[in-house]
Amino acid sequence: MGCEGAESSVHQVDACQACEVDACLLEQVPALCALLPCLCQATAKTGPAATRKLVHPVERARPDDTVSAGASSLEPMAAEMPVQTPQDVEAMQRLSAAGWGRRRIARELGCSPETVRKYLRQGGWQPYGKPCRTSVLDGQREWLRQRFLAHRGNADVLRQELASEKGIKVSLRTVERAVEPWRRELRNAAVATVRFETPPGRQLQADFGQCVVRIGGERVRVHLAVLTLGYSRRLLVRAFRSEKQDHWLSTLEEGFRHWGGVPQEVLVDNARALVSQHDPERQILVFAQRLEQFASYWGFKPRACRPYRARTKGKDERGVAYVKRNAMAGREFSSWAELEAHLVRWTREVADLRVHGTTGEAPLERFMRAEAQALQPLEAKPSFLAERELVRVVHSDCCVEVEANWYSAPQALIRQRVSVLVRDQQVLIRHGGRIVAEHRRQRPGSRSRQVIDGHWDGLVPQRQRREAVRSLRDTSERCDQEQEQEQERRMVRSSELARPLAVYAELIGEVAA
Repeated sequence: MGCEGAESSVHQVDACQACEVDACLLEQVPALCALLPCLCQATAKTGPAATRKLVHPVERARPDDTVSAGASSLEPMAAEMPVQTPQDVEAMQRLSAAGWGRRRIARELGCSPETVRKYLRQGGWQPYGKPCRTSVLDGQREWLRQRFLAHRGNADVLRQELASEKGIKVSLRTVERAVEPWRRELRNAAVATVRFETPPGRQLQADFGQCVVRIGGERVRVHLAVLTLGYSRRLLVRAFRSEKQDHWLSTLEEGFRHWGGVPQEVLVDNARALVSQHDPERQILVFAQRLEQFASYWGFKPRACRPYRARTKGKDERGVAYVKRNAMAGREFSSWAELEAHLVRWTREVADLRVHGTTGEAPLERFMRAEAQALQPLEAKPSFLAERELVRVVHSDCCVEVEANWYSAPQALIRQRVSVLVRDQQVLIRHGGRIVAEHRRQRPGSRSRQVIDGHWDGLVPQRQRREAVRSLRDTSERCDQEQEQEQERRMVRSSELARPLAVYAELIGEVAA
């Protein structure tokens, strides 16, 4: 017993010495010193060579420790991670074919052994799928698709038609789940864009944009007319205070003369000044009569972009945005004339010389190389705006009103529609394909009345007709006299202010004396 006691005491000393070996490590973890008795684990050996195996808790947590297969209880637990890729399942199959067990594979891949067993039984990776459910709408798929596309994605209208035509009453949510794939198709179709490039001289795109600019210290809304040639991307920019039909046409004419030719077609927006009616579903497109006359005069084909789809003329849309961000951003002008001069200079020095992001060339170089020769020649035509045709109704006084002036027509045409051709110095009234009256054009807004002898024949007695003609002549002469007198008064005022320099020299001499 004494020997055994001595041996046990020696063993305890050895254990204490073993504990003292790790004392330097335990100093870093003071809180674990109280657990030292619990860290000593007895081994299965007995006798003098038997010692106690000491395992430190910090060492147990180290992932890089090499542990024998017999000490599986000391191995760290691997964090389970979800298997989401087919590559993980293939790795499971390879390791299983190499003779690895499920637990060993799970430790290697960081997943549960049950996950390994499931995929090995399946024989490979399989995607997750929704359970197949039956619905009352299964037999109505084709009908639902046609009506859904016809109603442009309105599921509530589709639900109402299901109840009224098919006798199927379902909730709105049920209909929305059924049409979800088709809704994605509509969404993708609305976003998808196919770039459309045109050959030289083929197309010109026109559009208006708005911005607020400080002119003379005041905030002014400016309407920018932007023209873009489809091939070279050359721009023409003009500024207006409004967006009227005359502004569209004058900008197009100026563009034709600036580029020295006319393209084959002009793509415009669906502005009321240009397009009277546009319904793509019924394939109806009606341009304004004056735009059709303008296109026939210059020899191009007008085209309109699809309603509510500005990307149809994306080149010009980007051009408008470029003008706003580059030519107009943060700028102030002292007058409207300065704004117009700035746009001309900016187009010439910046827009024509930049390297375009799509073509990789300067628009001016691309235009001179290929597009200038492809445009239709102007053929020295005068301006279309200098000659325009209007439709008027002859009033009861045998006159039609044009530019706040009145021009007579034969009394037989009272309350009938006539065509009025306004030229630079002439006004022609036509009816039934022939000219019925020809007048000298008066200054717009002068409110004068031009009457041709014979237009009032049979309408009033001869005496009253003479008095009316005399009164019109007197009124015209009186207006002319008033204008002459006003002009003389202005000349007198200006002459009074225009004193000779000698007068001022005398005054300066008197002051100096």
